[in-house]
Amino acid sequence: LRGLRDRAILLIGFAGGLRRSEIVGLDVGRDQTEDGRGWVEIKDEGVLVSVRGKTGWGTVEIGRGSSDTTCPVVALKTWLSLGKIAHGPIFRRVRGDEPGEIGSERLGDREVARLVKRAALAAGVRGDLSVGEREMAFAGHSLRSGLASSAEVDERYVQKQLRHASAEMTRRYQRRRDRFRVNLTKAAGL
Repeated sequence: LRGLRDRAILLIGFAGGLRRSEIVGLDVGRDQTEDGRGWVEIKDEGVLVSVRGKTGWGTVEIGRGSSDTTCPVVALKTWLSLGKIAHGPIFRRVRGDEPGEIGSERLGDREVARLVKRAALAAGVRGDLSVGEREMAFAGHSLRSGLASSAEVDERYVQKQLRHASAEMTRRYQRRRDRFRVNLTKAAGL
């Protein structure tokens, strides 16, 4: 169960470009808890995430993935179903060993940062860095900046997904993006 929860956290956080506080603040439905920061609506085409972020309320659309293994919608539905979560916080503590006992309390946002670090280390991401350097390089915000840097779409769509007020802020998130992906020199016939 812990693995299913963690997969759903990583995929929903990445695909939604969500902050770690937004991820753990999600409830199954609207106005279900006093400390909730948003809720999800699962549709056939994907998931609508209504979230209260730094700039107020917004809606993030998370479409279905190209494979069930990497699909955030499938991961979320699986976690909710097998975790028997129908009300309240979506992402909760899992206690004990298999099959695990799911608590009622919401995960803290620091757990997302720890999860991202563990996942990056386990996957060997940035293997050119030492373990200590990798631990420093990855955190909860890596999900958000990772989406901005890897999405091969027009910048305005990334800006909308991340709910940035300015394109300049979105560009700051796209720090690792290939700057020569769109080659205007070749496009002009040179």
